[in-house]
Amino acid sequence: MVKLRIVLVTVSLVLSVLIGFCVSQRNAEKGGKAAGKSKEILVGLSMDTLKEARWQKDRDFFVNRVEELGGKVLVQSANSNDTRQIKDVKSLLANNVDALVIIPHDGAAMAEAVRLASEAGVPVIAYDRLITDCDLDFYISFNNVRVGEMQAKYLVEHLPPGKNKIIRIYGAPTDNNAKLFKQGQDNILNPLIQSGKIEVIHEDWATDWSPAKAKKIMNAAITKYGSDFTAVLASNDGTAGGAVQALKEAKLAGRVLVTGQDADRVACQRIIRGTQTMTIYKPVKTLALRAAEIASAMAKGKPVIANGKVFNGMKEVPSYLLDVIAVDKTNMHDTVISDGFHSEKDIYGTDGNK
Repeated sequence: MVKLRIVLVTVSLVLSVLIGFCVSQRNAEKGGKAAGKSKEILVGLSMDTLKEARWQKDRDFFVNRVEELGGKVLVQSANSNDTRQIKDVKSLLANNVDALVIIPHDGAAMAEAVRLASEAGVPVIAYDRLITDCDLDFYISFNNVRVGEMQAKYLVEHLPPGKNKIIRIYGAPTDNNAKLFKQGQDNILNPLIQSGKIEVIHEDWATDWSPAKAKKIMNAAITKYGSDFTAVLASNDGTAGGAVQALKEAKLAGRVLVTGQDADRVACQRIIRGTQTMTIYKPVKTLALRAAEIASAMAKGKPVIANGKVFNGMKEVPSYLLDVIAVDKTNMHDTVISDGFHSEKDIYGTDGNK
């Protein structure tokens, strides 16, 4: 048994080294503009939005780490607008960035940004969300299918006995991650739906991950079905917040299970208060720090190690994928608080007295 584990680890290490060699060779050929030079590197960070607290944390962790490594970061936020994000990318390229990190609003639309960067000889990393149908250099994210599976698995394990009716609120249809979350959810739910143990009575996509849109979806479900459902499978904490607001207005908050994702501070507060049931904690600090290290290395034309590949519609993109953790009242301290993602006071409103 021990030998088998060692072999599996060895194979994994060899795979990472081989992928890393390929990324390194490609990076050397494409070349960060700072490759072989002693000048301070400049990294461009093109963000979809900074409206949510989660993305502000990503930005701060990323910028601080690049600066620790001796570089600087130019940050642009597109306010969830594809045209503006393309303009942001053009601006970053005009400022002669050595590497470009993109958090796309629309993974398909940002293929044009990758093309522009490639023409300029600048390597591109897709951060958290995949950029599709293009010659992308690198992708770093969480295992997003796993996120959806964990949301659905938690829901299934905490539903009451018997047949259950649920409502599903998906994310932005322009975000490839939203489709991966749904894929993971489907992996768990479809057998139970087919057997008749679960019925999805209402479902819809929340444009731009909008809490207001999620609230409208939830309102429509309540108008049609009243209180005749036991759970809301919301794909992130923003959409969960919209759903909870609608549930509050209908005096149903705390009476039905509500999922989420991102471990936003307000979502963690809702979990403690009982209006949201769970969230998925994605160690954003780990993601941002690793992305900063990869971007800095690529800017210098140095080797980069991947731990897998993800197909983006055109190619198998070298990738670095991190795992995630399901969080509820029982393990809030051992996860988001222990990691310093939120403080005790942030969530409980005190320094420890719940």
